[in-house]
Amino acid sequence: MTIDRLAPAAFVFLWSTGWIVAKYAAMHADPITFLAARHVIAALLLLGVSFAMGARWPASGVEVRHALVSGIFLHGLYLAGVWYAIGRGVPAGLSGIIAGLQPLLTALAAPMLLGERLRPLQKVGIVAGFIGIAIAISPQLADLAGRGLQGLGFPVLINLVSMASATYGTLYQKRHLQQGDLLSIATLQYVGALMVTVPLALMLETLRFDFTLPAIAAMAWSVVGISMGAVGLLLYLIRRGQVSRAASLIYLMPPVVAIEAALLFGEALTLPMVAGTVIVVAGVYMVNRKDPEEDPVEPARPRANVQ
Repeated sequence: MTIDRLAPAAFVFLWSTGWIVAKYAAMHADPITFLAARHVIAALLLLGVSFAMGARWPASGVEVRHALVSGIFLHGLYLAGVWYAIGRGVPAGLSGIIAGLQPLLTALAAPMLLGERLRPLQKVGIVAGFIGIAIAISPQLADLAGRGLQGLGFPVLINLVSMASATYGTLYQKRHLQQGDLLSIATLQYVGALMVTVPLALMLETLRFDFTLPAIAAMAWSVVGISMGAVGLLLYLIRRGQVSRAASLIYLMPPVVAIEAALLFGEALTLPMVAGTVIVVAGVYMVNRKDPEEDPVEPARPRANVQ
């Protein structure tokens, strides 16, 4: 299907712009406050779209709970942790390699929690992707090693916890939300995210948002392009194939963000970044390459025996 071929590339582009938006938004709003507002608007818009499209809502409290819990981990804790850490000074390069650990952890956990079996080529691709990210951001890591963390130990820990949260949220999504309408599920997930971001914003921030044109534009793109577009594609990808395949696309984020930053902010593209990008792309290809034994027409089905 055409959408199956285009969805990964579209997801990578849309999701990568989150880093660019975060750089703009930090100048105009407190990070978790911005996220809370983004989640409110996304939930309301998706609610309207769900009713307009006649989306089917969960028939039981258990299904509602699964959607809320997945939203708490996949959107609430993950994004709040990353944005908080970056706001407290964690370098983007270090944050990127922490995020790059997610596919590796997902691939390691999927066989135990979901029963997915990874082919040898997929395992090689996962390791290659991690190596590619390490090479791509090696200049930032070297600079960080020379200067030290300078009091960033706690924010780095928060960044690690948020990455683990995203890993668990992805696996939880795959295990418990294989059925149901994606529109209604996404709406409930943002309600779950609000259960995290609103209390954190009230406890940790002053709720700053300056309502300037750049702030409003950043919010608009965050909601339409990322919260609705990218997240909708992620849910689709998780449902259509192996969770490890969907998670492997996260490897492409740091290189793509670097290219976008070079175009928008004039940041230099280094040789390690270019070399790392080539390795990352090769790794993602190996993870996502279809098994010759799989049906060439139908999308690859996960081998997990999910109850």
